[in-house]
Amino acid sequence: MITEELIELTNWILDKKTERQDLEIKAAHGGCPKRLYDTLSSFSNQDGGGVLFFGIDEKEGFKLTGVYDLQDLQKKVVEQCNQMVPPVRAVFTVAEVDGVDVCSAEIPGLELSERPCYYKGAGRLKGAYTRVGDADMVMTEYELYSYEAFRKHLHDDERPIDRAMLEDLDAGILGSYMQAKKAERPGFAQLSENRAYELMDVVRNGKPTLAAVMNMGIYPQGFMPQLCITAVVVPGNDIGDTDEQDIRFLDNKRIEGTLSEQVAEAIAFCKRNMKTRTIIDKQTGMRKDIDEYPIAAIREAILNAVVHRDYSIYTEGTPVQLVLYRDRMEIHSPGNLYGRMTVDQLGVARPNLRNPALATMAESLTRAENRYSGIPTMRREMKQHGLPEPVFENRRNEFVVTFFNSQVSEKSGEPVDIEPCYDAASLLEFCRTPRTRAEIKEFMNLGTFSYIYNRYIVQLVESGQMKLTLPDKPRSVKQRYQTVQ
Repeated sequence: MITEELIELTNWILDKKTERQDLEIKAAHGGCPKRLYDTLSSFSNQDGGGVLFFGIDEKEGFKLTGVYDLQDLQKKVVEQCNQMVPPVRAVFTVAEVDGVDVCSAEIPGLELSERPCYYKGAGRLKGAYTRVGDADMVMTEYELYSYEAFRKHLHDDERPIDRAMLEDLDAGILGSYMQAKKAERPGFAQLSENRAYELMDVVRNGKPTLAAVMNMGIYPQGFMPQLCITAVVVPGNDIGDTDEQDIRFLDNKRIEGTLSEQVAEAIAFCKRNMKTRTIIDKQTGMRKDIDEYPIAAIREAILNAVVHRDYSIYTEGTPVQLVLYRDRMEIHSPGNLYGRMTVDQLGVARPNLRNPALATMAESLTRAENRYSGIPTMRREMKQHGLPEPVFENRRNEFVVTFFNSQVSEKSGEPVDIEPCYDAASLLEFCRTPRTRAEIKEFMNLGTFSYIYNRYIVQLVESGQMKLTLPDKPRSVKQRYQTVQ
């Protein structure tokens, strides 16, 4: 930066009194700070680097104190930079503000292939840091491994699962997949079956790969229990919110199976827990029902989560999470964005594939296009439904997609009615005979009665279409629910 920019930055700090993801403030009126290694490492390990600012004392309420000696400060900062691996090359700028000297040291971000940058005296495991907000945090083993995996082109989806055998794969799915590949590449017919399996990443050293188990396994979770989807419906806008009956989750399901089975069941979970926006055209009086969230966008988000998540040993204990709040839906995928991809490049730049073998199989078995169209599809579908732009976040050790809902029609600007996706008329017909909780759960094929009660029965009772046989004892085990004749 030039002198004028440093003066402008100084005034910004004095006004805002805060640090940032790319800004660390250090007091230096009494000498050079003795330990800059953590920040030198974290700035070097993030895209865009960061700025070390010397001359304001945060502990004194962001007081402008200046630096003790500009020349000596720069010399000693450089000495600390040279203790880093690889060495950090800081760019210094000095200026005078209100009669005192201030100094900045710009720390460039390293190329991905050179990361992590760490303090030589602490070693790679304890001396590598990452920036989280305005704090420097020691890198986890997973974060260190992710750099190594990208640099060495390691693909965890191709690793063999030691306890698995070929007979643990669904023979029908495997046969159809191999037949399709042989049709695409006739030369495969000349190879032995085992060699074809190796070339198609179905096996490694005679053992099924993770990609094969997750796409074709009879029961993948028998080998990796947490490679699944956990789906919950929260009655409020934050985890921990409860409803009037102190119920924490209106619906809660662990979704297992192959990737295609997980995707299908997760979409079904969303469908039964979503509301329907009903728009009445003022001109024609015609009614139009619109899902709370577009199914095509949900499908792409869930597919991306299971196909592009991190499958290393460091994250195989973490499932994909699907959370429906009152105002939004979140899909959490273990692992950061892979390689050089940033959030700003999503849907624009062509990404590196973290799981090429798994993605290739999923393309055949889940109809995933694998043509980098997922993000544009989500954005397009949300826009067409009059909903806010999806939010993509590359959080520490996870990638999160958030869809926000809306109860306002973009066309009319007026509130719309919200109705359950389930056909209430069928429930009313079923309850012409007084029904127990268990009977209603079985009829609706839902495992949680609190969800049924809050989503359907409350509305029907309030509208006078249904009644409780024991209205003074709503929680009685003898309670029955009956349609008002």
